[in-house]
Amino acid sequence: MAEAVAPASPNPVAAIFSRSARELGILLLLVVLSVFAQSKTNGNFLSHDNLVNIARLVGIYGIFSLGVSVVIITGGIDLSIGSMNAILAVVLAIWLTEKKWPPVLAIGAMMGVSAIFGLLHGFLITKIKLQPFIVTLCGLLIYRGMAQYVAQDQTKGFSDNASFKGFMDLLKTTPLGMPIQFWILLLMAAIFWVVLHRSVYGRYLLAVGRNEEAARYSGIETKRIIGSAYVVTALMTGLGAIMLAFYTESISPSSHGNSYELYAIAAAVLGGCSLRGGEGSVIGVLLGTVLLQVLQNLVNILGIPSSLNLAVVGTVILIGVLADRVLNKRAYQ
Repeated sequence: MAEAVAPASPNPVAAIFSRSARELGILLLLVVLSVFAQSKTNGNFLSHDNLVNIARLVGIYGIFSLGVSVVIITGGIDLSIGSMNAILAVVLAIWLTEKKWPPVLAIGAMMGVSAIFGLLHGFLITKIKLQPFIVTLCGLLIYRGMAQYVAQDQTKGFSDNASFKGFMDLLKTTPLGMPIQFWILLLMAAIFWVVLHRSVYGRYLLAVGRNEEAARYSGIETKRIIGSAYVVTALMTGLGAIMLAFYTESISPSSHGNSYELYAIAAAVLGGCSLRGGEGSVIGVLLGTVLLQVLQNLVNILGIPSSLNLAVVGTVILIGVLADRVLNKRAYQ
């Protein structure tokens, strides 16, 4: 009878090297793209206005990307981010403009709803044993339908209202020349970096993603860790929904947030979050988000048809998965 052979363990030094190599590669690609874009746009790419616009979008998309990276690290996925964003934005607009709720109450209630969505995802995945793909795919459809029903399929917006005008003005500020959304992203990224790389909870997330069964036998409450990951993702989706809603000032329930889950997953995967789980880098996710938005901006300013945006996202995801496969082979050698 042949002896069972234990699976190869990753070489820690090689794993760190592969992550650093990926981040350095993204950074170099960003530099090359920036030089190319600057030369093709007569210097407009690096203009202050364009950089502020990119930074604002990086701040918004980066929040979604950081959120989804948590569930990807556990070996899961969340396809409902875009639709969840739509229903949260719709109810926020209704509570503020039609119900005349105070901003603090409306935003607090909206974040509470987002946490409930995350708890529901976690319950179905950990207790009912449904696949994350199925649960969040159903969420994608259900939340979009809910948004259209609640809004009666009408576009919702934010009319002039003194009660929350100050909050809207705050989200339009540019401290130190950069939009407030960008600074919020950096603050959240710093928190996520400490949690992921310097806390027990972060080690548990990585352990569950690498081998859930082994983590459970070692005493980790794997169900709680996985469930909490979906709550964190939902809360980050709620935070991103606030920033996006006040940025666009118009919410079409049928299209608001469409494909945002793809942008978030693409940035996370490109930044080093393995779809197999057990691996992730906050710095990598930030760099992946920046690269994705620079590519999107380059498509726009070069006059390339916007219909190719999804093709760009698909290509980025494919490149990220291929890079993950190559670099992981080195880590296990």
